[in-house]
Amino acid sequence: MVSDSIWISGGTRTGKTTRLVTLFHQWVEAGWGRSRPLSSPIVHKKRRDRYPTPALLILAANADNRRELTDRLTTTLQGRYPVRCQTPLGFFQDEVILFWPLLIQRLNLRAQFPLRLRPETEQDLAMQLWRPHLESGLIPIPGTNESVRVRRLLDLLQLAAVSGTPIEEIPRILEQGVGELEATPDQWDLIGKLLWDWREWCLDKGLLTYGLIGDLYWREMLADATYQQYLTQRYRAILADDVDEYPAIARDLFDLLLDQGVVGAFTYNPQGQVRLGLNADPDYLSGLASRCQVESLPSQPNDSLADALSPMAVDLLNDPMVLSDLPEFLRSLQTTSRAQLLRRTAEVIVDAVKSGDVQPGDIAIIAPGLDAIARYTLTDILSKQGIPIQPLNEQRPLISSPLIRALLTLLTLVYPGLGRLVDREAIAEMLVVLSRTPEPVATPEEDSPIPSPNIDPVRAGLLADYCYSPDPNSPRLLPVETFARWDRLGHRATTAYTQIQQWLEEQREQQQQRLIPSCVVILDRAIQKFLWNGSNLPYDQIAALRELMETAQHYWEVDGRLRKLPANATDEEIARGGTPPQATISQFIQLLRRGTVTANSFPVRRLPGTANSAVTLATIFQYRAARGYHRWHFWLDAGSHLWSQGGAATLFAAPLFLKDWFGQPWTEADKIQADEERLQRILQDLLGRVSERVYLCHSDLAVNGTEQTGPLLTLVHSAMELPVESVVSH
Repeated sequence: MVSDSIWISGGTRTGKTTRLVTLFHQWVEAGWGRSRPLSSPIVHKKRRDRYPTPALLILAANADNRRELTDRLTTTLQGRYPVRCQTPLGFFQDEVILFWPLLIQRLNLRAQFPLRLRPETEQDLAMQLWRPHLESGLIPIPGTNESVRVRRLLDLLQLAAVSGTPIEEIPRILEQGVGELEATPDQWDLIGKLLWDWREWCLDKGLLTYGLIGDLYWREMLADATYQQYLTQRYRAILADDVDEYPAIARDLFDLLLDQGVVGAFTYNPQGQVRLGLNADPDYLSGLASRCQVESLPSQPNDSLADALSPMAVDLLNDPMVLSDLPEFLRSLQTTSRAQLLRRTAEVIVDAVKSGDVQPGDIAIIAPGLDAIARYTLTDILSKQGIPIQPLNEQRPLISSPLIRALLTLLTLVYPGLGRLVDREAIAEMLVVLSRTPEPVATPEEDSPIPSPNIDPVRAGLLADYCYSPDPNSPRLLPVETFARWDRLGHRATTAYTQIQQWLEEQREQQQQRLIPSCVVILDRAIQKFLWNGSNLPYDQIAALRELMETAQHYWEVDGRLRKLPANATDEEIARGGTPPQATISQFIQLLRRGTVTANSFPVRRLPGTANSAVTLATIFQYRAARGYHRWHFWLDAGSHLWSQGGAATLFAAPLFLKDWFGQPWTEADKIQADEERLQRILQDLLGRVSERVYLCHSDLAVNGTEQTGPLLTLVHSAMELPVESVVSH
């Protein structure tokens, strides 16, 4: 019997998603998208009536692709069909929360609504739970510090969950596969015990992590007859884009639906596999092709350099002795130091844009890793020449923002007992940041300029020296008259300082009267009073402030959940319930200062057209995941060995949780082979995303002064080198 399901396989930018959109249109017009009533007793009737369920399960690889696919599907039917597109992990999360009553019955849990933990909160709580074992030094997990080891332990739970591996099997898998670590069977068993204790502790509190969500969905829900009946009633078809980025349990879901007569359409890119080593199992998902009619699209797009360059590039990688004349549209920029390389790269872009050869929006700078020096140098040079540059999904620690540091310092002056978390330098910085006068709202094409502070750094230092009263329990700002020469500060600085000092006194008084429910209120008031105040903040500052508020709100929700005492509460729970709020604030401040939280909140979208007019700056992983496409590419640090890693290191022991793992130790030879295969996919994928020119930007010395001998070095030396005196060829 020939299946009605379709497997669409093709290379980068060969029309796979377009074909999927066409099928969506056909299926909806044929009536397959009509919702059917749900008869499951597990789902509350009001929820069923309030949220009608579409009959098409639509999935995309990540959040960015999900938004783009949703827009395309909505447009193709002009809004006549309600499109709900999800990522696989997002779908698992929604299903676990929707069917939480079912899990309460199966696992005999307390009846409470689940609360999902953010990764940084998950790591913080796990570190507290495992503290005695971490200090014992018996956990055989490598890591430069305690936080890294905890993160890797939690990653093991997530790897096992999304691969359909029981937690009980993790010690055996690690013992067989991690050959370079010497550990006793008891030490491996300790890892399994810690992860199981973490699972049980979270379920008892009603807390969910991505690892627990995957474990519950695969272990409990997919095996439940009631849930299987619900899936059969709900869905008539599946549309899944880029399944080479999906975890293994996604195929278990697809197999279950296909067995029940659901029709599917799947797209697969052999050159993709961006998330291999980061929870994806592309080879296992490719097995779905045997259940479908296979449609093979071209391996390379027509409007790219892939056809001309890919074969020669792969030959040079496999055999550096091969002599090959690379086309002139592959060029190299070579310097001795990395500082020279960054400046030279920026100069090439400036000359090309000013000569009219290319527009800023047609240029992408792609690197295996972007450090702060490269980001600042490129942004500074291009911006001074009037060329906008836009980092793609930039994620920097929140604590790197002066605004965030100032707000955290503010908290230490409102709540008692936090004096050891602040010093005079932090006070001075806070005075500078919070004394800025808002500027007029900027035009839509550009961010508003950074307002000038009313208290400059010199005056802020004097105020911190003479008007700040340090105290472990109650640090505070004293009136400006405490400084004997306060008349020399000037009217603007004096007025600004007085406003900050009086505002702090008001908040401290309200806190003592218990009129402030949480520090989230203090942060919101401070933002409204000192930072926003009718101004138009730059994009990056808005993103940082949003992430701070989201993190703080979430942290206090979790803290409130942990303070709820069950009837059989332990001594530890009773002690935590009586913990004063300033202890939680102290933990929150220290969490941010460790750099765990990054400014990657729900994206603040720019106005249409502004993002497309800027030079794109991205890592390899970010660019490939976002499905970018440009006329010109600049491959930065082309001589770096990080190119073989794709700009994103794989999770610890990730190859051991793939379905095709052979049960033997993962050796250095296996790692080298995997890196070579990944590098070939990267080259084919990136060359499929550029249409006119590629510059290989290489410096003999890396940022740390060591010689660069990466795998692309043969390409760099084989390409036509751009002369120093001729920055760009017309």
